[in-house]
Order: sequence, then C-alpha cells, then structure tokens
Amino acid sequence: MRPRTIATLIALAWLAAPAAAQAHISLHPNTIPAGAFVTLNVRVPGEQEGAYAYKIDMQIPPGFTAIDTQNVPGWSVKEVITKPAKPIQTDEGPVDEEVSQIIWTGDRSTLGRLENGAFVQFPLSIAMPANLAGQSLAFKTVQYYSNGKVVHWIGSPSAEFPAPTVNITAKGGVIEDVAGGEAGPTPGQTPAGQSAAAAPASAGSSGGASKGLAITALVVGALGLIAGLGGLLVARRARGSF
Repeated sequence: MRPRTIATLIALAWLAAPAAAQAHISLHPNTIPAGAFVTLNVRVPGEQEGAYAYKIDMQIPPGFTAIDTQNVPGWSVKEVITKPAKPIQTDEGPVDEEVSQIIWTGDRSTLGRLENGAFVQFPLSIAMPANLAGQSLAFKTVQYYSNGKVVHWIGSPSAEFPAPTVNITAKGGVIEDVAGGEAGPTPGQTPAGQSAAAAPASAGSSGGASKGLAITALVVGALGLIAGLGGLLVARRARGSF
C-alpha cells in the first residue's frame, strides 16, 4: 500500500467522524426528588450566526400548579394557566389550575437578545409533583431567531434537537446535576451514590452523548490502526522488503 493511499484513507476517516454537536437547551439541576422545591435554571444557547434568539416558548409537563419566575434584564415572561382534566391533588387539597406554558420574550435591546455563541439562564422556583417519582419529564421548548428560523427542542434524548429533561427520583433524595445527554440525564440513569433499584424507571432511548462518545471512540481507534499500519508499511518499504 502506497503512502499516498494511506493518507487518503486517514482523510476519509476524519471526514466520516461526527461533527461537533451544538449545545442544547438544558435544565439544571436535572435530577430532583419528588416533592422537592428547587430553583430550576433553564439554560438556553444562541446558535445562529448573524442572528439572535428573542423568544423561548416552553411547554410545562402536567401537574405543576405553581411556578415562580425570576426577572431577567431585557426579557419579559408570561405564564399560561389552564385547567387540567381533573383537579390535581396536593398537600393543601385539590387544585383546578396548572401552569402549562412559560414564554420568555426579549425586548431586542442589547440585553434582550441572545446572540450567537452566548447563553442566557431563566431561573424558575418550582416544586416537583410528589406523585411523579421514577419518571423523566420532558420540557418541550421552541426557540425563535431574528432570521426567521424556529428550532423545536421536542425530540427524544437521542434526537438532534432533544427536549430538555429532568429525572424525578424518590422522595427525600438529593438534588443533583447528573452528567449525560446535553439536554439532561438519560432517562433511567442511576445518579451517583444511588443503587440501580432506586433509579428512575426508563422512559426512552439512551442519551445522544453516550452514543456520540462511542462513535468517536471507534473513529479514533480506526485512525490509530490506520496510522500504525501506515508506519509499518513505510518502514518495510524503506528496508526494501515490501
């Protein structure tokens, strides 16, 4: 095999490697016990060259009766309140209203626009419903850009545009940020220090981050093998034995 052929194979292998993934809309912390009160940060990146994001529309999973928002300079916030099909049972009794949607809108000033390469956090004071232990909640979100592009962060954990997710663990546990897919922990992932038996039940496919790491490892291994083979062939050619 000629050195030029080896170089071509190496170039093709690099071209086959997956492109660097963009950041995702994510929630922090992302592993929260049922019934716990927490400040949940909605982290939103700007990823359009030459444009800025000005509106974030998040769908709230069923069961949240009250959410407090924090003022973010340059941004206004609106909560959409709806009536559930049946009253939600809480420690204070049945409640017939829930928060179904939160919309952040920038005033398009310097502070009210999310530029490419930057991110903004929208804090929420929220209580996880006590009856959702073992579930993974998807907060489907739509992101609007000044160039007219609309990004739907509503997919599964392995999708290109996954919905930001939170795992709800057993009541009385710890609040954690668990490494996993960029949009949140892989549903069913066991947090550090927690037994597999106590982990949330699986609610979908494995996260895209672990798949991406596996693919990257295979590509790197292949490149190493090709490079080693190339060095061996060149050495043999130099000795005149090939």
